[in-house]
Amino acid sequence: QVQLVESGGGLVQPGGSLRLSCAASGSIAMGWYRQAPGKQRGLVAAITSGGIPTNYADSVKGRFTISRDNAKNTVYLQMNSLKPEDTAVYYCNSYPPPGPRSPTWGQGTQVTVSS
Repeated sequence: QVQLVESGGGLVQPGGSLRLSCAASGSIAMGWYRQAPGKQRGLVAAITSGGIPTNYADSVKGRFTISRDNAKNTVYLQMNSLKPEDTAVYYCNSYPPPGPRSPTWGQGTQVTVSS
């Protein structure tokens, strides 16, 4: 099993945008997850192997868009209208997710929304 690698995080002001990327095989459904300090990791959005978005968290509907380019083996999370409460470490993994001890969980990418 290969550890997934996320990228694209950073510091952004409220209302700003970021696009996260994750190298992932096109053969399985994938999800973006996030974990804020003191909270459990939870699903942000998921996408089928064929590229159909599913299961957006209520808190990100209308602001975040998940997509994938199977030719590039990459899954994206476009995040617009960012809010301070979106601050978290963002991870990608299969959907449904593996257990917390799965070696496929990467280091994640930090997203900080602050003025």
